[in-house]
Amino acid sequence: MKNVFLNNRFFFALFGVGICYVLAFFFPILMGVAHGFLIVVFLAIFVDYLLLFREKNAVQAQRILPEKLSNGDQNSIKVDLKNNYPFQIKTVTIDEIPFQFQKRDFFIERSIEAKKNVLFEYVLEPKERGEYSFGNLNIFAQTSLGFVSRRFTFQKDELVPSYPSFIHLRKYELMALQNELLLGGIKKIRKLGHTMEFEQIKDYIPGDDVRTINWKATSKRNQLMVNQFQDEKSQRIFMLIDKGRTMQMPFNGLSLLDYSINATMALSHIILKKNDRAGMMTFSKKAENKVAADNKSGQLKKISQALYNIQTNFFESDFSRLYQEVKLHIGQRSLIVLFTNFETLDAVNRQMKYLRGIAKNHLLVVIFFKNAELQSLMNTNPENIQAVYDEIIAEKLEYEKKLIIQQLRKYGIYTVYTLPENLNLEVINKYLEIKARGIL
Repeated sequence: MKNVFLNNRFFFALFGVGICYVLAFFFPILMGVAHGFLIVVFLAIFVDYLLLFREKNAVQAQRILPEKLSNGDQNSIKVDLKNNYPFQIKTVTIDEIPFQFQKRDFFIERSIEAKKNVLFEYVLEPKERGEYSFGNLNIFAQTSLGFVSRRFTFQKDELVPSYPSFIHLRKYELMALQNELLLGGIKKIRKLGHTMEFEQIKDYIPGDDVRTINWKATSKRNQLMVNQFQDEKSQRIFMLIDKGRTMQMPFNGLSLLDYSINATMALSHIILKKNDRAGMMTFSKKAENKVAADNKSGQLKKISQALYNIQTNFFESDFSRLYQEVKLHIGQRSLIVLFTNFETLDAVNRQMKYLRGIAKNHLLVVIFFKNAELQSLMNTNPENIQAVYDEIIAEKLEYEKKLIIQQLRKYGIYTVYTLPENLNLEVINKYLEIKARGIL
């Protein structure tokens, strides 16, 4: 009997019977009607019970989970329901989704024709990396009478890991191969000169750069010939992720560390598609999660595994240790993409000698973040003195961020200053710009 549940219709019917008996107390002629109504209700319940429980596997269901969840993205979870009854039923699906989502009102209603099945889906958006445990898939079936429901239980305790964002990697790949990214419209990267590697000599066609004409080959063939170049390959790009306390700041449910991890995944994918070598490292009090730069087929999986369980801590990051690690393990000139967050100019000046030391032998790009709350306070029409003070403070802090950018550029350090939500596009765009300009 643990799978039998009484529906609201049952209680409404009993309430109606009770009203009939109350009225019959004042009007005895209604006593027969009340008895008859009570008998009809219990007969309907008995018939409803027999219809629902006469078959053993009357309903079949399957939860279709992805191999892994993409952190910070909308993941589709599908449910396949089959009705083996010879009549139409109504179902309520209650999936025991992982506790991390904190959903207590999850249910989906569907009607299924006799001997038919339906496939539907719902969306989950994880905000943490790690394991997500799904409980029972509960299906409550009822007939058109609707007095009783029968519960069917399937697929108890399924574990699915949540990895750094990977759903949109294909989209970024297509845009990067065309050297364009969508950020407030299409932004094309213009190539400035050539990037070293000669590919072939080919016939001139209208639109080719006249500066690439090979005059020697032209004289031999008696027709215009041009040199064709391709991007230099196998360049080394390292992504360094700060996991100190400054990266714990939240934005739309994700920390700055999670945004940096997702951007590292997206950038690594593009780097490998461009035939360059991708590597990574995290740091705080010490350097961890090291992945040597490579472009082999399993490199993206290695990076994904290294990023899976990274967590922030409450320590101030040790940039001197980072400088030592870079000097010791990255000997060849490389592009260093450093994900961190500087809030004040003093914080930058304390670490400047280490940043300059890294930039001396490598091309360093420092990534830090705009504060979305401060952005919302600026360029408003303040209605009171408190709002005026808030706007002035926000503008002062934003001005200090601009001073940070100037200070870094003075020593040849490139910067990306962006909102967390635009990080993936901005970082990939900067990489493509550096490749196009051939400055690595």
